[in-house]
Amino acid sequence: MTALPLTRKKFTPQEYLMVERASGSRSEFLDGEIYAMSGASRAHVIINANVGGVVHSQLKGTPCQGMFHDMKVRIGKGRAYVYPDFLIVYGKGRYVDAEQDVLLDPTVIFEILSPSTERYDRMTKFDLYKEIESLQDYILIAQDQPRVEHWCRHPDGGWNQNVISDKRCSLNIESTSVVVALADLYDRVEFEPESR
Repeated sequence: MTALPLTRKKFTPQEYLMVERASGSRSEFLDGEIYAMSGASRAHVIINANVGGVVHSQLKGTPCQGMFHDMKVRIGKGRAYVYPDFLIVYGKGRYVDAEQDVLLDPTVIFEILSPSTERYDRMTKFDLYKEIESLQDYILIAQDQPRVEHWCRHPDGGWNQNVISDKRCSLNIESTSVVVALADLYDRVEFEPESR
């Protein structure tokens, strides 16, 4: 998401959906403002493909399905429409309308952090995602180092964080029985050498 909205005009959720569906480009919506989404880095694209490949193979034959970054998620009654990098939904999912391009009930959301979106993904977006009752896991993936932050929802509504930074370890998503080895998640990702 860019730092500034596309215009100073406030939009309704319905106007945003109309503009978004007609434009062919991706933008997110928050509190009446539309924000353009920027392109992704090579590492971001590779990690997203790795997540999709590993998760998809494990979801075969289960009631869950994975969806890439072209599926929008609505939060609240339309306060926000966002594009997670990857998500898992139980069953076919519930949608805003017959277009089936805006999901209401994700179970797991993955966001790949970048310098321009990290603060937004960690704070604003996570606070928004907490409003989704179906959401059980929020996973933040660094692209500049092997590091995954896994937030799990407790039955009482609270959230616990588990940080994994060893590529020999795995991310265990109990809500979907998916296990992702960090070595697979970061396959073919080249990290910058640490400066001394």
